Amino acid sequence: MSDPLHLAILLAAGVAAGFINTFAGGGSMLALPALMLLGLPADIANGTNRLAVVTQTIAGVAGFHAEGKLELRSVPAIALPTIAGAILGATAAALWLPREWVKPALLATMVLMATVMLVAPRALAPTDGAPQSLRERPVAALGLFAAGVYGGFVQAGVGFVLLAVLGGLLRYDLVRANALKLACVLAFGLASLAIFVAADQVDWAPAVVLALATVVGARLGVRFAINVRPGTLRVLIFVGVVASAAAAWFNR
Repeated sequence: MSDPLHLAILLAAGVAAGFINTFAGGGSMLALPALMLLGLPADIANGTNRLAVVTQTIAGVAGFHAEGKLELRSVPAIALPTIAGAILGATAAALWLPREWVKPALLATMVLMATVMLVAPRALAPTDGAPQSLRERPVAALGLFAAGVYGGFVQAGVGFVLLAVLGGLLRYDLVRANALKLACVLAFGLASLAIFVAADQVDWAPAVVLALATVVGARLGVRFAINVRPGTLRVLIFVGVVASAAAAWFNR
C-alpha cells in the first residue's frame, strides 16, 4: 500500500466498483484484479473485497430507501435464500477450495460473466411487469439460493444474477430490482464477510481503502441509476475486466 500508483489504482477501482454495483453489477470484477495487482493472493483478495461489498451496499440501500425505491416488506423473503446460499459458497471458497485453484477460478469466472454480459445482455436483464412473490414463482427461490452460493464464493458479477431473478422471474422494474438486489447483497455480504474474517482471509489496510472508495462510488451510482446506458456500461466493464484480469494473472 506504500506504492502511490497501486494506491491510485485501488481507489479508482473502488469508486468505479461502487458506482457500477449500485445500478447494475460487476464492480467486483474490477476490484478483485486491482487487489491482486497489489500482490494479494487470490483467496486473500476475495476475502478483502468483502468489506467493500458491505460498505457500498449500505450506501446504496440507504440511497434507494431515501428515494422511496426500496420495498422493505419484500426484503426478508427475498434475502433469506441468498443468505443460505452465500454461507455455503463462502465456506467453500474460504475453507474447502485448494488455494492454488482460487486465482484461476476467480479470473475465469470474471471473464465469463463479462462475456455473457456483453454478448447476451437479455439473459441478465430485468423485464418490466407486475412484481410477483416467491409464492407465485417458487422457482425464483432456487435462483436466489444459487445467486447466494455464487456471491458467497466469488461475488464478482452476482448483481447480474440477482437482476435476472428479481427482474426476469419476479418481474420487478429495473430501479426496484436494483434496490432489492443491493439489500440481498448486503444481507449475504455480512454473512460472507464473517466467514472470511474467521478464516483470516482479510487484509485490513487495502480493505478499508477499497471500502471507503466504494462508498463514494455507490453514492454517485444511486443518482445515475435511472439514466444509465446499459450498452455503453457493458462494453466498458468487459474491456476493464479483461485488461485487469490479464494484468492480475501475469503479475508476480
